[in-house]
Amino acid sequence: MCTGRSDAKPRIARSRVIGLSECIAALSVCVTLVVSAPACAAGAVSSSSVAPGLAPESSGFRQAAERERDAETLQTLTAEGRLLLSRDHVTLPAYDYCSMAVSAAERGDFRDSVEAAARALVMAQRTDNADLAALSKRDLAIAYSYAGDLADAEKYAQEALASTPKAPEQVFAPANKVLGDVALRRGHPQDALAAYNRALETASQRYRPLVLLSITNAQIAAGDTEGARKTFDSASPPPTAELAPAYRRIEGNLLLAEGKPEDARNAFNALLKESSSNDANYDRLWAHEGIGRADLVLGDKGRAREAYLLAVDDSEKIRARFRSDEFKTGLFGDTQSVFEKAIALTVEVGDYASAWSLSERSRARALLDVVRNRVDAGVDDRQLNGDVPGLDVVRNALKPNEAIVEYHSLDKSIVVWVIRNEGLKGYTLPIARADMDAAVTDIRNAIVRRRPAAITYGDKLYALLIAPLGLRENERLIIVPHGALHYLPFQALHGPDGFLIQRHSIALEPSASVAVQLEARERQVASNLVAFGNPTIAPAYALPGAEAEVRGIAPLFARNEVFLQASATRVSFRDNAPAGRVLHVATHAEADTIDPLHSRILLAPATLPADGPDSLLAKDIYNLKLNNVSLVTLSACETGLGRIARGDEILGFTRAFFYAGASSLIVSMWPVADESSALTMRTFYSQLADGQEAIDAMRTAQLTVMQNPRFAHPFFWAPFDLMGGWRLSIAR
Repeated sequence: MCTGRSDAKPRIARSRVIGLSECIAALSVCVTLVVSAPACAAGAVSSSSVAPGLAPESSGFRQAAERERDAETLQTLTAEGRLLLSRDHVTLPAYDYCSMAVSAAERGDFRDSVEAAARALVMAQRTDNADLAALSKRDLAIAYSYAGDLADAEKYAQEALASTPKAPEQVFAPANKVLGDVALRRGHPQDALAAYNRALETASQRYRPLVLLSITNAQIAAGDTEGARKTFDSASPPPTAELAPAYRRIEGNLLLAEGKPEDARNAFNALLKESSSNDANYDRLWAHEGIGRADLVLGDKGRAREAYLLAVDDSEKIRARFRSDEFKTGLFGDTQSVFEKAIALTVEVGDYASAWSLSERSRARALLDVVRNRVDAGVDDRQLNGDVPGLDVVRNALKPNEAIVEYHSLDKSIVVWVIRNEGLKGYTLPIARADMDAAVTDIRNAIVRRRPAAITYGDKLYALLIAPLGLRENERLIIVPHGALHYLPFQALHGPDGFLIQRHSIALEPSASVAVQLEARERQVASNLVAFGNPTIAPAYALPGAEAEVRGIAPLFARNEVFLQASATRVSFRDNAPAGRVLHVATHAEADTIDPLHSRILLAPATLPADGPDSLLAKDIYNLKLNNVSLVTLSACETGLGRIARGDEILGFTRAFFYAGASSLIVSMWPVADESSALTMRTFYSQLADGQEAIDAMRTAQLTVMQNPRFAHPFFWAPFDLMGGWRLSIAR
């Protein structure tokens, strides 16, 4: 989340600073949806996760870190709940909000769930209703747990356990189960068992089987197969048909833990044969995945690869984006883990071309998991996803001086493909995911705190990620990141001949497939600007630097229409943004850490004084018609950030604007400084107006800022990334 920009002085004002270590921890959280998740939109790192020697520079930074820690506290949620209730046209009976919270969490609409629980919490405080307060805190714990925000899930579960509900079994058992789920996902099975056993003490008969299945999973994780067998047998048979597939999966997992791979394979095959429900493809996916694991134990990698490839096919037939049963039973399945294993096994036999196709398919799959059914019915799956073209199509889209560099992070290695028009080369870099996560955290810490160590960390990452690839001098790099690499400013990597941007023009892409589709759109556009800046909300939201930025770039265009202060409203955005060929937005923005589709651009309310900003949500952008807009610049801090979906790009504004029709996008990756940001934008647009293509114009802009001694540190010149159509230019 970001609520502001900064000036060129050594402070970061009004910006939410988010711990990358928290965000990276989320990458390993197994969530099928990956719709939500962990506390992170990335930005600078909170003081609790700062590496030694990287202390915050200023009181402004410390204040921003404190705001981050307070972002989802009861106080903040209560204030949000009051605002939501004041804006509701109809106020529901208090307990109905708890029902809404549970229902939304079951659907995977985690922000809606949190907001419903926040309303219930406010009503509980107004009426001094301790029971309602307990239920609302339970619902918050469940919502954050499902979302993968383990710290907040744990906090609200503890709050719920300290409350006084009328029906303890409705609060204490779920709250203790949340604590068990959190511990298990953190890799602490003994702590999980203790919490699950406490949950069992107050669990209702209906809830008891779910707790027993969770205990079984924790015992398997702890290596107590004998205890797991006893617990599983006591929980059998499944009480409902809906739980039968979960029971079969756990049975297979238990047999594998007991050293009986043939029996496990038979159990997963039985699940395959029994898959006849509406979720048949989902159950078949995990049946094939289980068969693949059993085959690996049996030493048959060829047969295992076939099983994983069948699981990949199953995943593409799944219509649902979220399965709450995964969380209820403690299985925490993740379809991206299936793709990862398929990619690893395919690379192992040296078939890098097929592995690349799997990587592309995984990125498309993850996006559909997140967005499907979350926006209006008019949003089309096929258009949203796009086709995964053949390798020849991608190669033919490249010029001789261009290369796609695509990464896919696995548990123990990173696979890299370098695609040029003459062919593909594959590399396997022996870099564990955890090590890369830590390295990215280090360089971002150093950059945002403006430390000299940024160069040292840049040297390290250049040696790891760039040096082995044999890139050619002055080659344009079309980079497709993965995992934590989405947070990495590639332009700031530093090698023997300087920064990477000094040797190469750089653009980022969600995937090679999307890159080719975006590049096929119109490349030369009219000099027509529509810009929004410094919306009038309240004094704390003022952005005079952003307003100056907009005024500075407007004369560079033959036609321009500018909306500043009170005119920068959501209605004016909706009505006027589609008319520009270039859309420039210099406002506050917030990346939602729970639900990326609730990431928002903050605009001026229609009437003043206001009770808060009027927000344009990412999910609203999907329904805008921006077919005539070729370039969108989001000159607000951290607009490029959101939630990492494993296997896909950072989700938030990026794909929403591409879907709405934009061909190219410029986003910021940390709180930007007003003066250097204005220089970047003036130079970038001037270069475009002079006929340079976007990828080269951005390089020129970054080099221009770098050459100013005041702005030599990467903090000032490296925050902006160009995404999408890299050859876009403005007609002269």
